[in-house]
Amino acid sequence: MGDDGAAEPGGPVMDREEVDRALARFGAEHEAVETSLYALQDHAGRRLLEGAELTGVTKERWARTEEAVSLLWTYFDAFTAALDSARGLRGESRWPAPDDLAELTARLRGPAVAVPAAHSPADGPGSGPEPKAESKTESGAGPVERITLAELVARMNGWYARSLDTVAAADSVWSALPARIDMLSAELQRIRSLAHSVGVRPGEHPAGDELEQVTAELTALRAEVVTDPLAFWVSAGGSSAPGGGRPDTVRYDRAARALEDVRREIDAVLQVRQDAEQRLMRLRDVLSRADRTLAEARTARGEVLAKIAAVEVPAVSGPPTALYEQLTLAAEHRRHARWHRLSPLLESLEERADEELERARASLTAVTAPLAVRAELRGRLDAYRARLARRGAADDPVLTERYDAARRLLWSAPCDLRAAEQAVLRYREAALEVLAPPGGPADGKPAEGGSAGGEPAGRQEEFR
Repeated sequence: MGDDGAAEPGGPVMDREEVDRALARFGAEHEAVETSLYALQDHAGRRLLEGAELTGVTKERWARTEEAVSLLWTYFDAFTAALDSARGLRGESRWPAPDDLAELTARLRGPAVAVPAAHSPADGPGSGPEPKAESKTESGAGPVERITLAELVARMNGWYARSLDTVAAADSVWSALPARIDMLSAELQRIRSLAHSVGVRPGEHPAGDELEQVTAELTALRAEVVTDPLAFWVSAGGSSAPGGGRPDTVRYDRAARALEDVRREIDAVLQVRQDAEQRLMRLRDVLSRADRTLAEARTARGEVLAKIAAVEVPAVSGPPTALYEQLTLAAEHRRHARWHRLSPLLESLEERADEELERARASLTAVTAPLAVRAELRGRLDAYRARLARRGAADDPVLTERYDAARRLLWSAPCDLRAAEQAVLRYREAALEVLAPPGGPADGKPAEGGSAGGEPAGRQEEFR
C-alpha cells in the first residue's frame, strides 16, 4: 500500500495548487489501497485460511486477521466517501472560493473522517488503540473516532501489512511442507514395502521399529501443518516485508534423516539377500578346511606320541560343531527369507570361521613341531657325514661310532629327541677334531686362520 506523505493537521489554509496536489496524492493512495485490498481478497492463502479447520497459533492469528480485513474495507469505504466528497467540493472551478479552500483544508488535513474506534486487530494481546483526534458515540452505532486522511491511510497500511504477513506466511508453509511431507511419505511406503520383503518388521528388527516411528511422525506432522501452518513459520524479524521468513523444517528434516538411515539399513539387508548363497558357500569351505586341518593335527599327534619320546604334545580340539550349528541356522534363515537375522549372523560367522581356521593351522604346527625337529636333526647328521666324505674322513672309527649312535637314536621309535640332539652334537664335535690341523685348538673351536699343513678355518665353519 502507499505512503501517506500528507502535511500535518493545522497550519494556514491551502491554496488551489496545494489542494490539487493533496487530492492527487490521496487519489493515488486510494488506488493503491484498492488494488492491495482486492489482491488480498484474491490471495490463495486467504482462501485456504477461510476454508480450513484451524488450530493453535494460526487459529488465533487468523481470527485477528479476519477482523482486520473487515475493518480495512470499512475504513476504505470511509476513505472513498471522504475523497469523493472533497473532490466534489473542489469541483471544476479554476478559482475556488476562499470558504471552499478553508473547507477543503479542514477535510484534507484535519480530523474529518469518522471511522469505528478500534484497536489494531492484527496485533497480539496488549496492543493499544491507534492515535486518534477525537472519539464519540453516535446514535445507533458503536464508538467512533474522527481521524485525518493521513492517519487513516497509515492505519490501513499497518493493518494490511500485518494481515498480508499472516496470509503469506500460512500460504508459504502450505506450499512447501505438505508437498514435501507427501513425497517423503511416498518414499516411506516404498521402503516399507522393501522392508517387508526382507523380513524387517516392527518388533523383530530395529529398522522396523524406526519405520513405525517415522510413519507416526510424518502423519502427525502433516496434520499439524495443515491445521496450524503458522506454528511452522520462522519470521525474518526486523523490518522485513510482509511474508518475510521461511518454513520451519526441523521436524521434517529429522524424519528425513531417520528414513535415510533406515533405507541404508534395508539396502544392507538386500545386499545380504543377493550375496547370501555365495557367503554361505565360502563359510562351508572355510569350516571344512578347518575341520580337515584339525583331523590332520589329531592324526599327527598320534604319530608324534608313537614316534617321539619325552616330549609334551599339545591336545587337539574337536571339530567346530558350534559353528556348524550356526551355519545350519544361517541356511535356515536364508531358506525362510529372514534376511534381517541372517545379516548379523553371517558377519559373526565369517569372523569366527576365519579364526577357527587359523587356530586349526596353529594346532597342526604345534603338534608336528617334534617331527620337524627330528627331521631337522636327521638332515644335519647326514649333511655332516656327506661333508666329511668329500674330505675323505667319513671312515674314521670315532666318527663312525658316533654317527651310528646318533642314527640309531634318530631312526628308532620312539625317538628320544634330547638324546638324539646330544648325539648329533657329539658327532659334529668329533668331526671338528678330525678336521682340525695339527697343533690347532683342541676345544673344537675353529682356528683363527689357515696353516700350511692344516685344515682351513673355512672348512670347520661348515659344521657350525
